[in-house]
Amino acid sequence: MAHPDDAEILCGGVLIRLGQLGWDIHIATVAAGDCGSDKLGPAEIAAVRKQEGINAAGSIGGTYHTLAEPDVNVVFDQATNRKAIDLFRQINPTLVITHPREDYMLDHEQTHLLARSAAFSFPIPNASPLPLPAGAHIPHLYYADPVEGRDPYTGQMVTPTTVIDVSDVIDQKAAMLACHASQRDWLRAHHGMDEYLEAMKRFGEHRGSLIGVDYAEAFRQHLGHAFPENDLLAKLLK
Repeated sequence: MAHPDDAEILCGGVLIRLGQLGWDIHIATVAAGDCGSDKLGPAEIAAVRKQEGINAAGSIGGTYHTLAEPDVNVVFDQATNRKAIDLFRQINPTLVITHPREDYMLDHEQTHLLARSAAFSFPIPNASPLPLPAGAHIPHLYYADPVEGRDPYTGQMVTPTTVIDVSDVIDQKAAMLACHASQRDWLRAHHGMDEYLEAMKRFGEHRGSLIGVDYAEAFRQHLGHAFPENDLLAKLLK
């Protein structure tokens, strides 16, 4: 994902459920989160948000990584693309979730390109100087909802291919998101309520209404050439 807390908001419930099945969970951000405060300087808030990312991932037995690119400056270029491919070489993912191609801010859209490129490229032997993991292959690739589920260019709600029930883990998802205290406290002070968690739950209820459950997360599967086409998320998390 682009920033610390994006994964927790958009797919934290699915990550929790996959972890319950014994999967190794990795949360990676392209950006450092250095614009996430109106009081702290870039280096200070980036350090805070990195620790929050570590804490959130650790709360579900996962591992946090960051490429530490500056906020609002995420770009798909040669250097950042190589960093993403190298990270995928180290993790050797089976299933990847990232932002959709069209979202409310360009950091998300550029992260989409980086994750999509790394997913396709990391199994290519000459794509990275790092050792090629045994059994490396193009992973299943899914796109989480854009923020608020809306296409930013049309204003219309996007139609998911896969909707996963996260009702049983919603409290754990909220606790995971609450690890990002710097963002929660800022919104709580600004709104006068715990909007950080409440907004996540409201949208989870909206997506849950699609399949008749209390809370859900929605995704679109990438079905381009060479990518797996069977819906692995739906198979694993009926």
